[in-house]
Amino acid sequence: MTSTVKVNNVQASDGGNIINQCGTNITIGASGDTIALASGASQTGFGRTGTVDWQTGDIKTATFTAVSGEGYFCNTAGGAFEVDLPAGSAGAIVSVQDYNNTFDTYSLTIDPNGSEKINGGEGSIVLNSEGEGVTLVYIDSTVGWRSIQDSAFSDVGSDYISATGGTITTSGNDKIHTFTGPGTFTVANLAVTPANNEVSYMVVGGGGGAGTGNNTNNLEGGAGGGAGGFRETKSPVTPYTASPLDGQPSAPNRITVTATAFPITVGSGGAGGAQTGPFTTGFPGTVGSNSSFSTITGAGGGKGGAGGPSPEGAGGDGGSGGGGGANNGCVGSGNTPPTTPAQGSNGSAGTTSAGGGGGGATAAGGPVTANNAADGGAGATTSINATPTAYAGGGGGAGETTKGCGGAGGGGAGYTNGSNGPGSGVAGTVNTGGGGGGAFSNNNSNPTTGGTGGSGVVIIRYKYQ
Repeated sequence: MTSTVKVNNVQASDGGNIINQCGTNITIGASGDTIALASGASQTGFGRTGTVDWQTGDIKTATFTAVSGEGYFCNTAGGAFEVDLPAGSAGAIVSVQDYNNTFDTYSLTIDPNGSEKINGGEGSIVLNSEGEGVTLVYIDSTVGWRSIQDSAFSDVGSDYISATGGTITTSGNDKIHTFTGPGTFTVANLAVTPANNEVSYMVVGGGGGAGTGNNTNNLEGGAGGGAGGFRETKSPVTPYTASPLDGQPSAPNRITVTATAFPITVGSGGAGGAQTGPFTTGFPGTVGSNSSFSTITGAGGGKGGAGGPSPEGAGGDGGSGGGGGANNGCVGSGNTPPTTPAQGSNGSAGTTSAGGGGGGATAAGGPVTANNAADGGAGATTSINATPTAYAGGGGGAGETTKGCGGAGGGGAGYTNGSNGPGSGVAGTVNTGGGGGGAFSNNNSNPTTGGTGGSGVVIIRYKYQ
C-alpha cells in the first residue's frame, strides 16, 4: 500500500518557504539559506562544483593513493614522491597543492590508475614549480583526468621573493643563490612587503695573476697578484654575520630587486707571467676580470709585477693592487675604481731578490725584508653562504730565502728558491678572487710561471619564508 502527499509549498512557522514549486521548478530554501545534510548522509544527482574537501590535518610526505573528493597538501622537503590517482569515474575530483614551496627542489609526480589518461595523454605528470597546485576531474576514457585548474606560487600574492638562477641552497628562512660562472638571477615574484624585496649580496672580481723574475742582477722574485674587488651589502631581513666591508646603510650599495632578469658576470682570474727564455726582464701577470650583479661591480685584481725595473716590475691597479717585483718599489693601488667601503687594498713593494705581496680585501700586502718575500694581504670573511668563509686574499711574493704566503681568502703562495732552484707560483683558489703567487727564476733553462688568479664569485641571499 502506498500513500501520496500533495502540496505546492511547505512553509516555516515565520511564513518563509522551505519548499516552493513554481511551474516545473522546485526551490528548496530561500536565498541566503544553507542546505545541510545530516551527519552520515550522502547526496547523489547534484553533481560537483569543482571543489574538494581539503585534508588540512593530514599533510602528505610520502607516496599515497588519493580519494575522489579530497584535496591534499604535499610536503616534498624530505624528497620527491608521488600521488596515485583512484580509478576514474565520471565526475571524480582530486586536488593537490605544494605545502611549503618545495616542488622546485623535490618534485611531486601524479600517477594515473593503470592505463587511464591525464589530459588526453598516457603516463604521469610532474609538478616541479615552486608553490604549484592542480585540480583534476575525471571526464571519460578519451580524455581521462582533466586539469581544470593549475596554479603556481609566482601567480599569487606573497610576502616573499621567488627567484631562480645559480646553485640554490637554504639557511633558516633565507634562500642563497651562488654563481660560480656567468648566469641569470631571475625574479619571478616580488614580496608584498617592500622591505623583503631588498637582497643581500656579495660580488668578488677575479684575482690578478702573479709575476715571475729574471736571472739578471739577482732580480729573480716575482710579485703576488692583487685580490679581486670585494663588495658586500647585507639586507636587514637576512640574519647572518657579514664581513667588515658590509655596505649598509649606504643607499648606493643597497639593491631592491624588481620582477625581472638580472645578468650575472663572474670574472676569471688573470694569467700569471711566464718566463720562456733568456730574458733580461721578467714577465708580469695580467689583471683579473670584473664580476657584477645589477649596479654592483667587483673589479678584477691588479697584476703582480715582474722582477726588475718598471714598467714590467711595477704592480698593477685593481680591486686590490698587485705587488711590486724584486727591486721595484712601484706597487699597485687597490680600490680602483674607488668604492665606499673600499673594495680592496694596495700591494706591497719588492726588494733585492724578493717580490712584494698582492693586496687583499681588508689588508695590504705584507712587508718584504731583504730576500724574504712578502705575504699577500688578508681577505674578508662573511657568512652570506651560511658558513664563515674568507674571500679575496692577495697572492704572496717569491723570494730568495723565504716565500710569501697567500692571504686568507684564496691567495696563492709564492715560490722560494731555497735549494730547489726556480719554481712557479701557486694559483689563487677558484671562486674566491684570490691573487696568484709569485714565481722565482735564477736561470734560463727552467722556465717559470706566476700563479693564475682565482676566479670570482657572486652570491645573492634573500628571505623566502
